[in-house]
Amino acid sequence: MMRRIAVLDAPTNLGLRPPTSTSVPGCAKAPGALRDHDLLARLRARDAGCVTPARYDPGDWRPGDGVCHAREIADYSLALAERIGSIIDRGEFPVVLGGDCSVLLGSALAMHRLGEAVGGRIGLVFVDGHSDFRHPGNASYVGAAAGEDLALVTGRGQADLAALEGRRPYFRDIDVVVLGIRAQDEYRLDLQAAGITTRPVPALRAEGAARTAQWAHEQLADCAGYWVHIDVDVLDPAVMPAVDAPDPGGIAFAELEILLAGLVDTPHCLGVELTVFDPDYDPDGSYAAEIVNTVVAGLAPVTAPEAVPPRLLSARPTPGPRRGNGRTTAPTSSPRPTPDDRSQYAPADLPVDTGPPANAELASLRPVEPGGLRSVEPSGVRSVEPGGLRPVEPAGARLVEQLGGPTADPSGLRSAEPTGDVDVADRLSPGGLAPAKSDPLGILGPVHSGAAGVTAAVEREPVGPPASAGPGLLRRPPPTAPDADHPNADTA
Repeated sequence: MMRRIAVLDAPTNLGLRPPTSTSVPGCAKAPGALRDHDLLARLRARDAGCVTPARYDPGDWRPGDGVCHAREIADYSLALAERIGSIIDRGEFPVVLGGDCSVLLGSALAMHRLGEAVGGRIGLVFVDGHSDFRHPGNASYVGAAAGEDLALVTGRGQADLAALEGRRPYFRDIDVVVLGIRAQDEYRLDLQAAGITTRPVPALRAEGAARTAQWAHEQLADCAGYWVHIDVDVLDPAVMPAVDAPDPGGIAFAELEILLAGLVDTPHCLGVELTVFDPDYDPDGSYAAEIVNTVVAGLAPVTAPEAVPPRLLSARPTPGPRRGNGRTTAPTSSPRPTPDDRSQYAPADLPVDTGPPANAELASLRPVEPGGLRSVEPSGVRSVEPGGLRPVEPAGARLVEQLGGPTADPSGLRSAEPTGDVDVADRLSPGGLAPAKSDPLGILGPVHSGAAGVTAAVEREPVGPPASAGPGLLRRPPPTAPDADHPNADTA
C-alpha cells in the first residue's frame, strides 16, 4: 500500500533579511516555481494548499531588537503546525515547500504535538549547508530567524519563538542529526558541546550518502519517528547558486537524491520540508527543474507500491546494570545519552491521557525508553561500525547529471566505491568507456554517452535501511554583521 504525498506551500520569507534596502527575499516564490515544473503531477500528490504569510516588512527593526518579524513568524508557525498536523492525521506524507528556513518552527511545533500525543519523542534530520545555530548565548545579537532556526527549535532564544504553547524545546539536542554543514562551520564547536550529532560534508562524502542516511536512522533509534528538513544550500554553488547564501564545499544533486531516498525509505519518516531556493536567481527555471527532478526521484520510496504506511514506533528498553541510585541504565556503548529524569516517559502499562491518536496504530504505542551514554569522536562526528550496515534493495531513484541535466537509470543502483556514492571513472558510451564530462565537484552521476543519446546504465549503493528498521537536520548562521561578500546572506 503506497503512501500518499500531500504538498503544502509555505511561501514565507519572514526569516531573512532584505537582499537590498529596496527589495525583499525571493524565496517566497519557490513553491510556485517548483509547481510550474509539474511537481505535484509527477509525485501523484494531493494539493494541500498554501499557508499565506504576513507581509514582509522589517519596519524600524534594528540589531539588538531580537528576531525580526518575531510576532509574524510565531503566528505563521502556529498556522503551519495545524496544517501539517491535519495532513499527518489523514495518514499522508507531507512535503512542505518553503520559503525560508523559519518554516522549521511550524514543523517542529507539529512534531512536538505529535510526540506528546503518542507518548514518545520525534527526532529531526537537519540537512543544511549551514548550522543555523546562532542564538543569544553565542552571538552579539540575533535577527534573521532563518539563520537561527536550529537554535530556536532546540529551545535557545526568545520564548515567543522557542517556546510556543509553552513547549520548549520542540526537539531535544540528542534527537537531532545534522548533515551537510561545511567543515569549518562557525558554530560547529557549539553543536558538539550541545551533544548534537553532526556529519559535515567531508564525512558525508567519505561514507557515502546512502550509508549516511542509514547512520542517521541509527542515531534516532530512540525516537518514535522523525522529520526531515532540507535547505537546498546544502548543494554546492557550482550546481545550485540560486540560494540566499551560497557557500562552497557542498554536495551534488546525485548525493542529495540518494540521501533523501534513504531518509524517507521507512514508515518512521513523517515528512519533509524544502527551503531557501530563490527563483530570483533562476531566470530560466533550470535550477527549479533540477530540484524537481531530484525531489521526485528522492521521494520515490514513499510512493512505491510496496511502501509501508507511516508508523510511529517506540524503542525497546535496553537492559543494563543497576547503579547506586536504583535506576537501570543502558551500556555506555548505546548511541544516545540518557535524558534527565524530567524527560522520562511513563511505563508502558500506564495510560497516556493526551487525546485520541491520529490513527488506530498510534493507540498501541509504547513510550520511548532512551538508551545510555554515547561516545563522541574528538571531531564531534560519530563513527559508523564498518560492517554494521545491512544492504537493502535499491529504491530505484534516478542519478542526476550536474551540468548536463537529468538522466534515466533503468538498471537500478550499485554499491558505491569506498570514497563515495558514484564511481565517476566508468562512464559508458556506445563504443565502450568514454571520459566523463567536465565536473567541478568530481562526483557526477551517469552522463549521456554521445550523439547516439544512449544513457549509461549506472548502479548505485543502497539507499537506506529496510522499512522495519528503527527510525531515525543545519545551516550556516551568518556573521553577526552583514557580509559584504554575500549581500543576501540571511542576517537581518
